[in-house]
Amino acid sequence: MKSVHHAICRVCHISCPLKVEIEDDVPVRAWGDKDNKVYWGYSCIKGRQLPAIHRNPQRLLGAFKRRPDGGFDPIPAESAIDEIADKVRLLVDRFGPRAIADYCGTFGALYLLPEAMSGAFLAALGSPMHFTNGTIDQPGKPIAMALHGRWGGGLQSFADADVCLLLGNNPLLSKWGGIPPFNPAKRLRDAQARGLKLIVVDPRRTETAAKAELHLQCRPGHDAAILAAIIQWIIANQLYDHDFVAAETDGFDRLSQAVADFTPERVAARAGLAVDQLIDAARLFATARRGYANAGTGSNMAPHGTLMEYLVLVLNSLCGRWLRAGEKLPNPYVYIRAPQGKAQPGRRQPAYGFGERLRVRGLSNTAAGMPASVIAEEILLPGEGQVKALFVNGGNPVENMPDQIRMIEAYRALQLSVALDTRMSASARLSDYVFGTRILLEEPAISIANEGMIASYGLSVGCPEPFGQYQPKLVEPPKGSDVIAEWELYWGLGRRLGLPLMLRGQPVDMVNKPTSDALLRLYTRGARIPFDEVMRFPAGHVFDDPSLLVRPRDQDCTERLHLAAAEMIEDLADLARALDKADDQSYPFRLISCRLHEIYNSSCRDLPMLAARRPFNPLFAHPDDLAALGAADGDLVTIASARATIVAVAEADPSIRRGVVALAHGHGGVPGPVNDVRRHGSAVSRLIDNSVSYDRFSGLPRMSAIPVTLKPTASESSA
Repeated sequence: MKSVHHAICRVCHISCPLKVEIEDDVPVRAWGDKDNKVYWGYSCIKGRQLPAIHRNPQRLLGAFKRRPDGGFDPIPAESAIDEIADKVRLLVDRFGPRAIADYCGTFGALYLLPEAMSGAFLAALGSPMHFTNGTIDQPGKPIAMALHGRWGGGLQSFADADVCLLLGNNPLLSKWGGIPPFNPAKRLRDAQARGLKLIVVDPRRTETAAKAELHLQCRPGHDAAILAAIIQWIIANQLYDHDFVAAETDGFDRLSQAVADFTPERVAARAGLAVDQLIDAARLFATARRGYANAGTGSNMAPHGTLMEYLVLVLNSLCGRWLRAGEKLPNPYVYIRAPQGKAQPGRRQPAYGFGERLRVRGLSNTAAGMPASVIAEEILLPGEGQVKALFVNGGNPVENMPDQIRMIEAYRALQLSVALDTRMSASARLSDYVFGTRILLEEPAISIANEGMIASYGLSVGCPEPFGQYQPKLVEPPKGSDVIAEWELYWGLGRRLGLPLMLRGQPVDMVNKPTSDALLRLYTRGARIPFDEVMRFPAGHVFDDPSLLVRPRDQDCTERLHLAAAEMIEDLADLARALDKADDQSYPFRLISCRLHEIYNSSCRDLPMLAARRPFNPLFAHPDDLAALGAADGDLVTIASARATIVAVAEADPSIRRGVVALAHGHGGVPGPVNDVRRHGSAVSRLIDNSVSYDRFSGLPRMSAIPVTLKPTASESSA
């Protein structure tokens, strides 16, 4: 018998509402919910592959234990948890709780409970070594916000914006940043029809840049300098919001001095832009009535990511692009406690340098979390506090984390490594224990990921409506399988080790095993909308409240938005000194990051239909650059950085600037005797050295705008 149900897609972060047809407890078809007035029926090619994900022949349907020869044997999941608990107990007794670390990747966050329960387990164990993808993907946002200050009312809305400036964003493909991710193409089309002007700064003429009124196709790695030049021109021409700056900010004079050297003429020459184009962007942004600037993954992964995000906030503050008292609160949340929403800066929070001090490069905890790029070094560095065990859930650090060479070495040095995954990923293949996990319709879900963007990154512009949806478990795992929900591993370890786990300040029942629904209910206790109320709307609902307006400033509030944080002024001075420094011509190309429509990080590559479209990550290069190399579309090209050499399949792309090449992260697998790039793709992470050219706050190394050389590969066999 067939039946149709409402569901939530969790292939990526935007939680698209789907309709799913189920026959005999197996999903057979999925499509976007066209009746939904927030997403308007949008779903991507990955989400519509939901039935194929459930039926994937490569899916792990049980737990496995690694043999000494590198192979794996099946093991009952409960027996594996028993063995892991014994090993954790021995490691903690010998080395202390800091020896146990975990990394929660994107899917751990999207499924919510894996990250929440892994963090609860580490906290109960007494280990501070809880890492997430938050310091790999745009850590500059929360760090910069802590340095600048957070405006209680939030940023002006996309719905009535006159201008939108995007740097290193391609939200029409990535569904992230600057344009609401719920059907972003429709949102942008409607906004431009009413008069929105879009400015995009990107070395590629991306899907989003192609829709822009003004596209600054710059050399990569100069986003911070471009912003400094825009700020300099706006200040010099007195086009900033004088009243807002005087009433709500400090440091204006120091900022003016710090950007004085970033004239449009000087920066345009360095960034490969026309001076008039840079000035036009500054004028268009400053003279618009409403709008905002926003930056994306590409700009964050390039050098000066935190400074760049800080200058985005400074630009928004200079032009007064924050909501004022009496305006509608953009998104008062559903699953999170309602914000205060006052027209004033919030109390300043620490940006970095607090909590656990890492043993690597003087790094510490940050507003974005613990610097995940140092995990491998914390494993490899001998001495007190050395990490001996690593748990990974919802992630694939061997392919997605920077510095693959060091990461593989670290995996081989661990005394215990555990992976929770749906397939035998590159990271799982190097782990001691691998647990196949429940997926998608086999677990209940809530659409909380978008609210997390606002809470963590301040992206109210990206999630304007308080839309909430709950999906119950709709199907059972395949018969005979022994898969677990990720949180069950941490609960099981906690029970075996006698640890009391806490979830959002509430105790988890460690005697009677809770359900996923019970944990979701516990996690959302105190939310603006009660859990049971959201459950009343299977298709989801906009829980709006027109009475929730931005409140007036408290009379005794003395907080200010900081336009000249000392650390950022120092970084601006360093950047100014480097403006006239010539590039190293021994590495004439710059390799930038990009996304592929069919792939999300390293996932979906093994789905037959998507793999047939493009099983690898091509190296996008301008046709003239390929011709100058003596290479053609589809040829193998050798890419060399100062760290390593890889091979990739070339694809001619006239939309990319000459001298720039683009390659998506999350591919390549574990290198072997023959690197079959036409099947597994190419590992960008192998070109990166974590200890060179890194952000001094988040530890994020240079993952975009990487200096490289290119040459044709001699033959297929040499790849």
